[in-house]
Amino acid sequence: MNIQKCSPLFQKPRGRTRIIQCIYMVGFMDLFGVSMIIPLLSHHVKALGASPTVAGIVGSTYGILQLFSSTVVGSWSDVVGRRYSLLTCLLLSALGYGLLGMSTSIALFVLARIPVGLFKHSLSICRALLSDLVSESERPLVMGHFNAASSVGFILGPVVGGYLTEHDGGFYTSSFTCAVIFLTNAGLVWILPWSETLIHRNDTNSSNDTSKGCNDKNCSKSVRNGSNASTHPPVLAADTDPGSIAPGKQVGGLSWREVSLLQPAWRQLSSVGSKIHMVASSDMWDLFLVRLLMAIAIMLYYSNFSLAMEERFSLKPKVTGYLISYSSTLGALAGFLVGPVTQLYGNNMHALLLHSTVLTGLLIFLYAAAPSVSQVLLTSTFFAISTTIGRTCITDLELQRGGVQASGTLIGAGQSVTAVGRVLAPLLSGLAQEFSPCGPPSLGVVLALAAVCLLLIRIPKWDGRGMTIKAKL
Repeated sequence: MNIQKCSPLFQKPRGRTRIIQCIYMVGFMDLFGVSMIIPLLSHHVKALGASPTVAGIVGSTYGILQLFSSTVVGSWSDVVGRRYSLLTCLLLSALGYGLLGMSTSIALFVLARIPVGLFKHSLSICRALLSDLVSESERPLVMGHFNAASSVGFILGPVVGGYLTEHDGGFYTSSFTCAVIFLTNAGLVWILPWSETLIHRNDTNSSNDTSKGCNDKNCSKSVRNGSNASTHPPVLAADTDPGSIAPGKQVGGLSWREVSLLQPAWRQLSSVGSKIHMVASSDMWDLFLVRLLMAIAIMLYYSNFSLAMEERFSLKPKVTGYLISYSSTLGALAGFLVGPVTQLYGNNMHALLLHSTVLTGLLIFLYAAAPSVSQVLLTSTFFAISTTIGRTCITDLELQRGGVQASGTLIGAGQSVTAVGRVLAPLLSGLAQEFSPCGPPSLGVVLALAAVCLLLIRIPKWDGRGMTIKAKL
């Protein structure tokens, strides 16, 4: 039997491709605007009269807010839908960057960072939306392209921001430009053909097991404990009227419901809390721990890169800057390799994650022991590729094990774990540099080795789809 004829799960609405392409553009413009501002923040806060200590505290405000808000906002997007949550994040981020453009005091600067810290999760929601729109086999390819588009924006943004800064009031111009970019993104999201694609979401509190089968055993659909275990989220055809589907109505054997942003706040909070509890009580600690270990290891690699190049090889900052730009460009282009590499592995994501983790740890070791700049250049080349593939792998495995029903919660939780790494990495880097310029990457090798050992222990307990075997039983 032809699987595509067996189930509406495999129908491709006309608007799906357009939405995916527009989301790529949103990701590009998002990091393009943000990267215009990031290099200028520390200079601006010092220009406002802040001491180094106050500047450090102010600078940490954003990271702390992101740490606690990533999971909540991601879960909220699962409850009210991607469109409304994405629009809210884009508009409030635009407000924050607009206030930043008017910050003439430290107090106003801190105030401007609050809405950005709380709601700058547009990229996470975009990733969750992409995971809703594509099949499990397509997901690594689409995520890789999205990461590539976003990375290109992050590379080009500082160039434009640096140019604007050379003029009078350059920081304020850059901030207002960033705000306009986010407003433009909000407008783009608003006009997307949402009516042609209806994403299926189960009731958050549903705990019943349902399944949809057909004559072909390869065409099946199961939902366990509120987690979507399908290989493709169901979508309605373009000619289906979403308004004609009542909450809880069965479409193709599945429970459909529309989630309104206007539902009572207590119900939204209850749904958010239940989704976060579902992730927190799941058997996914191993993946989150691997994410944390590798995030810190990678940050340690970059933490004192410029200083280490100067002390070890007497490189000038300009040359080091070229090397960093080269690595960043390769990292962006590596996003296009994720799909082909995944196909080469037969979508065996946990094997690919293990191999990319081993390669990343080996490359950090070679960098720490590099006797020449040429070896550093060689390790940087493959390091950019391995880290890009590794990040995509671990996100895909989190979505496989947690289910696309909670994709926003899962991606948000992953971002929170990474934020913990951002807090710990500078501290560990400072302690390691007390011993040697190679101390941070050497510590990174130890953490990567720990991640590899954890994967070797836990992977045999997973089946081919990355699900924990005992959880299935």
